[in-house]
Amino acid sequence: MHQIRPPRRNELALLRRIERDASQRFAEIGLRVIAAHEPPSIAELERSIGVGQAWVAVSDRDRPVGYLLATTVDDCGHVVQVSVARAHASRRLGAALIDHLATSAGQAGQPALTLTTFRDVAWNAPYYRRLGFEVLAPDAQGPELAKLVAHEATSIPGHAPRVAMRRWLTRGRHD
Repeated sequence: MHQIRPPRRNELALLRRIERDASQRFAEIGLRVIAAHEPPSIAELERSIGVGQAWVAVSDRDRPVGYLLATTVDDCGHVVQVSVARAHASRRLGAALIDHLATSAGQAGQPALTLTTFRDVAWNAPYYRRLGFEVLAPDAQGPELAKLVAHEATSIPGHAPRVAMRRWLTRGRHD
């Protein structure tokens, strides 16, 4: 079992380093412009902490090795960012963070988790499918999610296609 907790303010610079490190995987597959993208600022991280929408996965020494930022989009829990340091990849830390958000969102009465991601990057959409997410067609996206997808289509550099995905938290939900 992985320990997940809210980040401490003195760990925010470390979260930015985790993001920079994790992003280097994009450079390895030719998406250097994505790898060079700046992580959330300290102020953005502080805002996420302030509203209870940030968590870290920690090492056995209680040091963050991965993190997740969330928000609410169309009344669903929405994964804004999930990053795990490369030295700690493939240990289900990202999955543990997402499961933690799922528990939190479910307790808040949210019916699903959503996210946007790269369609063809192995640790993006294919990975999230294994965690129970499904690709959403444009007509299945709520208005806030559709607006986010449209914004990303013009603001995220590169030519890799992006998709919106959803994971239901309640049984029997189908659209």
